[in-house]
Amino acid sequence: MLKSLFNWKVLLNLLLAIGVFIGLVWLTFRWLEYHTNHGQEIPVPNVVNKSVYEAVKILEDAGLEYEVDSAKYDPKYKSFQVLKMSPSSGSRVKDGRAIQLMVNPRSWAPVAIPDVINKYSGLAFQRLDQVGLKVGDTIFEPSIQKDAILRILYKGNAVKPGSLVPRFSVIDVVVGSGPMRNISIPNVVGLTVKEARGVIARSLFEVGLVEHEDGGKDESDIVYYQDPAAGDIRDQGMQMDLWASKKTPAELSARIEQLNSIYRMKEDTSLPPIRYEEVPVYKEPVYEPVPSTVPKKDTPKPVDPPAKTDAPKPAGTKPVATENRSRTGNTAGNGSGDNNTSNKMATSAQQTQKPKAKKVVVE
Repeated sequence: MLKSLFNWKVLLNLLLAIGVFIGLVWLTFRWLEYHTNHGQEIPVPNVVNKSVYEAVKILEDAGLEYEVDSAKYDPKYKSFQVLKMSPSSGSRVKDGRAIQLMVNPRSWAPVAIPDVINKYSGLAFQRLDQVGLKVGDTIFEPSIQKDAILRILYKGNAVKPGSLVPRFSVIDVVVGSGPMRNISIPNVVGLTVKEARGVIARSLFEVGLVEHEDGGKDESDIVYYQDPAAGDIRDQGMQMDLWASKKTPAELSARIEQLNSIYRMKEDTSLPPIRYEEVPVYKEPVYEPVPSTVPKKDTPKPVDPPAKTDAPKPAGTKPVATENRSRTGNTAGNGSGDNNTSNKMATSAQQTQKPKAKKVVVE
């Protein structure tokens, strides 16, 4: 067996097989090198801060592919200016490699106007600011919706919610300032219902109940009665009820009189007007109190007291002195002593019971 292994024919076949294998490997590597451009690299040119048109031309001349993408708009740079590139400049890439270019767009990306109609103005302003819109002029317009957003204007034209406008655009808003007061009711009798609706809307009122005589809803019916009446004063936003028919108001006089008895209150002017007069204010008089003197029965008139008198003595001391005096008079035998003594006792008793009144002034 070993002899057959070392036979020259076997060795020749083995060498041929090895040579074929080495040749196949060499050819494979050569094909891969040719197909992948092995060893052939191209330096990436610098196109940052150039316009996208210049950058594309430079990359095409260098044999490189490119892909363009837009970044967030930056007002510091020009429109369509290359901000970044990948791979970076100076790198070596193979022929046909795609270079990523990040370009500044022309302007801000458009944003949709949020639905803030009939919303409170304070919250609406916050919502507009969140989406990147700036509020310019605030226009106030009479409306029953006070402090609510009525319309949004872009370049003087009204725009609906959802419309696309450039980001950071300046918009104007129309805000309700509250209802207008003391507006005269227009006269719509004789007009069609369609015409009456237009007149009422222009007069800042609203259409309320519309009653058709035949029960239909024909807008060409003629208005023969309205409430409130023409010329009345109402505030903005009040509703006006209409009665319409295919007949003219002259043909419906009986019906109009019936409605007048219901909706027109007659004022009673037979009573005279009330007059208000000012009542004069009188100063209250000042009265001086008069001392009351009640004379006793069977008592002689008192003798006028002297100008200056001492303070009255206690009631118990007078009778004692009087008794001593009377006794002295009796002893002396004077018949008139009893009368004098009784007069003095009455006078002293009256002075003791009735002090002198003081003058009091009440203001």
